[in-house]
Amino acid sequence: MEIEKNVTKGNGESVAEEERNKNMKRKQCRQGGIRTLPFILANEVCDRFAVAGFSGNLISYLTQVMNMPLVAASNTLTNFAGTSSFTPLLGAIIAESFAGRFWTITIASLIYELGMISMTLSAILPHFRPPPCPKQVNCQEATSSQLWILYMSLLLTSLGSGGIRPCVVPFSGDQFDMSKKGVESRKWNLFNWYFFSMGFASLSALTVVVYIQDNMGWGWGLGIPTIAMMISIVAFVVGFPLYKHVKPEGSPLIRLAQVVVAAIKKRKQPLPSDAKLLYQNKELDAGISTEGTLLHSDQFKWLDKAAIVTEDDSRDPNAEPKLWKLATVHRVEELKSIIRMLPIWASGILQVTASSHLHSFVIQQARSMDRHLSPSFQISPASMSIFSVLTMMVGVILYERLFVPFARRFTKNPAGITCLQRMGVGFVINIVATIIAAFVEIKRKSAAAKHHLLDDPKATIPISVFWLVPQYVIHGVAEIFSSVGHLEFLYDQSPESMRSSATALYSITSAIGNYIGTLLVSLVHAYTGKERNWLPDRNLNRGRLENYYFLVCGIQVVNLIYYSICAWFYTYKPVEQESTSEMHKEYHDLERAKENVSSVVVTDGREENGDL
Repeated sequence: MEIEKNVTKGNGESVAEEERNKNMKRKQCRQGGIRTLPFILANEVCDRFAVAGFSGNLISYLTQVMNMPLVAASNTLTNFAGTSSFTPLLGAIIAESFAGRFWTITIASLIYELGMISMTLSAILPHFRPPPCPKQVNCQEATSSQLWILYMSLLLTSLGSGGIRPCVVPFSGDQFDMSKKGVESRKWNLFNWYFFSMGFASLSALTVVVYIQDNMGWGWGLGIPTIAMMISIVAFVVGFPLYKHVKPEGSPLIRLAQVVVAAIKKRKQPLPSDAKLLYQNKELDAGISTEGTLLHSDQFKWLDKAAIVTEDDSRDPNAEPKLWKLATVHRVEELKSIIRMLPIWASGILQVTASSHLHSFVIQQARSMDRHLSPSFQISPASMSIFSVLTMMVGVILYERLFVPFARRFTKNPAGITCLQRMGVGFVINIVATIIAAFVEIKRKSAAAKHHLLDDPKATIPISVFWLVPQYVIHGVAEIFSSVGHLEFLYDQSPESMRSSATALYSITSAIGNYIGTLLVSLVHAYTGKERNWLPDRNLNRGRLENYYFLVCGIQVVNLIYYSICAWFYTYKPVEQESTSEMHKEYHDLERAKENVSSVVVTDGREENGDL
């Protein structure tokens, strides 16, 4: 047994313990808190500025510079977005297993920067792209080597985003008390302000960078986001001394696998009549349950068999538990939480599928419409997204300052409405936006037919581009509810040790949705005929994009019904909340109990037994 020697003061408190407490308080004051947000958000604002400036107008780069057909370019973007949304799972595993979130974000940002540098060089150097084709007729498409450079650049940015996306929100949350009491005590919502900052960065990119791309060339248009990305890395690293760094507690996937294996091994064991007899070990789970231990739930009872204590398990109580044979209730509940979340998570897939190609097609619509703000200035097609971003930015503030206090009077919920209700409202609003988009396309083609411009894809149709604004605005309102609610749900309902993985699930929703969207567009393009194809390669005026929008609307309605059923039967995770003072008290009681068993105290230069 380990014997500790402590020098005691008159009040019974050891000098070493007092010094440790002072150091702990000093360290807690120095790390985390609101002071870290400028560095984290500065990184995110520059990062999102770079990403929005890089990808916001990429459909124009692929069709106008790389001379790719519309469907091929749109599918390339969707596949790129899908890959960028799958890699966060890899980044989350690396961060939670051994690297930690800070270093994962830093290294991933450098990889992203390499991808942007290579893309910028390909835009500057002429032999990395095909000859210009201003008339967009009989254009020479990019060679295989030129496409290879393009795809490698996109791959590097996909890998980089895989380390950034799953870690930024959890890393921001690490700086604050994100327990239920901690969240309710704050008058602001971290997720709302995170999306507001991202909206500000996107707005800047979609106005400044897109204008530069369309009017000054792609060298500057991609170079500026590349410089912004480098600034974001520097801003993030400078804040290193202030951050609260949460130590990784090992791969969460291994813990989930251990629960499954233990449950299978004990599948023939009868469950005890009292759930309190299942294995619990707060000391073992201390690193993965700092915000409270997960309580036992009655769902998925077959997994509880992993926590059955057999005679072999209890033979040596002082031995380390064999986690592939015995799991704690907390670890079993971690797996249950993930299983409960999956149906709600999956509802986001069809939502992304329905909207995965909308922005690409809307940009092509805007390019054919009258975009003049004055006789000498016209807005860029890609800059139309600013109306969606502006709506989201203003809407987030109004949501938090007006909607939440108003809703709280009726629901008695500190957040106004639940995450699930917030997502459902967003899904409904998205359906309305899609219906409006279909009718706007009908009006655009009617104007083209009236002026005999259906067969001239390069002509400007005399209809204002601002007819597209309502659908952008409504999509922005939908984002306030569906996207913010979805991310908040995954963060709140996931086990605290798996929040990077939960954020990765949010990205994987986009990945699967984008891939299914690629399949949907390809099938529509392949099976809607050659004469009146819904999605033609070059001339959108002769297509039937409105039919595609109505198809998408039908998919969204089916998804809403599915989501409503899942949300109705969802059970929130049960958490045992412990205050910080209670945990400190429990810790000191445990230490005193250990000292009562056996200790040697140095008093006045003599050693004497401290048995009480």
